[in-house]
Amino acid sequence: MAASMKDIVCIGMALVDSIIRGLDPNPVSASGYRAESGSLNVGGEAVNEAMAAAKLGMDTAVVCALGEDPAGEIVSRALEKTGVEVRAVPSPSTPVTTMFVRSDGTRQSVTNQAHRFNFRPDRDPSRFTDARAVILGSLFRAPFDDPDIIHSVLRAAKDAGALVLADTKLPNFRFLTLEDLRDSLPLVDYITPNEDEAKYFTGRENPEAMADVFLSFGVRGVVVKLGAKGCLLKTAKETLRLKALPVRAVDATGAGDNFVAGFAAELLRGAPEAEALAFANACGAVCTTAVGAASALESREQVLSFLREAQS
Repeated sequence: MAASMKDIVCIGMALVDSIIRGLDPNPVSASGYRAESGSLNVGGEAVNEAMAAAKLGMDTAVVCALGEDPAGEIVSRALEKTGVEVRAVPSPSTPVTTMFVRSDGTRQSVTNQAHRFNFRPDRDPSRFTDARAVILGSLFRAPFDDPDIIHSVLRAAKDAGALVLADTKLPNFRFLTLEDLRDSLPLVDYITPNEDEAKYFTGRENPEAMADVFLSFGVRGVVVKLGAKGCLLKTAKETLRLKALPVRAVDATGAGDNFVAGFAAELLRGAPEAEALAFANACGAVCTTAVGAASALESREQVLSFLREAQS
């Protein structure tokens, strides 16, 4: 293995989340509202995953589009501070998302046209083919809402010998189906939708049935993130299901991204799937204990300690 080989390269969206927590729907003036708190946090699935992976001890890089604007500077500084190598592609602007977080940690978000900037990671495979694992931050969202881009990136990653994980998102501007990706999905080692995404793309109600649909398209393993109901992993050989760990949820933003980073990191350390899934489950739970996707998780030791206490 080359000395310069990265453990994980994450590819996908980078943005800034403006998180409004505890919005009071009753106006205090004709155009004014109050909220419990407001904060700016770096976000985007690839960024969240990369920062979490770096905190878990992985040598990590992120391939993302960043504008030369204040939002882009915020993202770059946060990534560099966390030890993530930034492989930025110039963009007209950096997307900003406004998130409204409820008291139970669930959320709604508002995006804008900047989220559809579709940079082309396939044009320079050297940005991600030096990795033991490649994570597609948001399958079905830019830049992975184009079948040709998806296939080119997956093919290059697999040809380089990488473990490939594809997280998913509900589409917002361009709509693809699993059938549109029939030639690409067999190149994915693990796909990691949440329950709503899995239901949307498969049309099934039961998590195991959802996983079966993905498996029928050639994906090697399916992890369905079930939020407060835990998680499910299914392959052709086994089915694993874990309950959610007890935690006081403050903000679920980025919990799924921390989950994916934890799963990939433990697999790279040689952990069996069951152990990697348990660790990932703990990473997602830890993430929810603070506002923002990159606020709560600090280290692998922290997650292991949390997991031991939760299982005792």
